[in-house]
Amino acid sequence: MTTDHRLIGIAWRLDRLRWVPREVLAELVLRDGLCMWGWADDEPAWHDERLTDQELAATLCSGCPVQDECLELELRTAGLDTVGVWGALSEDNRRALYPHWRQRGERAEDGATP
Repeated sequence: MTTDHRLIGIAWRLDRLRWVPREVLAELVLRDGLCMWGWADDEPAWHDERLTDQELAATLCSGCPVQDECLELELRTAGLDTVGVWGALSEDNRRALYPHWRQRGERAEDGATP
């Protein structure tokens, strides 16, 4: 599958979160995101490895139950100015995803109602 097709699929998958308010997404990510509490006491095993952004995203977010919520939140909050690892995607992948995601329609913060 080409990158564009993969990103379009992700954009479609995020449609289920279109009308979830930003505050609810933030609460879910802060409460359930593995990166928020997964290594509170210890450094992760991969801490000293040199990983690409994509490898870091895949490793850091592996098994996280709120990847989609995290990604939706970051796309709404930062848009094309996204930095870091969010929703198991690197910055470059999120920037490439953004136009496909935006094209899917309005979100809760756009002022529209479902």
